[in-house]
Amino acid sequence: MGFLAFLVIGGGSSLASWIFYPIKRPIKTSSKQLLFVIILGVIAAITSSYLGQWFELFHSGQMLEWLCAIFAATFVGIIYSVALKQNQR
Repeated sequence: MGFLAFLVIGGGSSLASWIFYPIKRPIKTSSKQLLFVIILGVIAAITSSYLGQWFELFHSGQMLEWLCAIFAATFVGIIYSVALKQNQR
């Protein structure tokens, strides 16, 4: 899976999970927060792919690699949303 796929899958999955997670946000969100969520998702997708290959769970380009990247990026987006919710209290 190429680096561009990590950008699209990781960034898109984490951004979608951050947007659709049900918390109260201010109407205007900063672009720094959006960029931070996308970067976290890309890092999570890359890390999950390389760790899965290192533990020999899958090889590069297999469907399980894509699923692990999507799951990791979504999980990071949700964790970031929960962390923001805790800071608002």
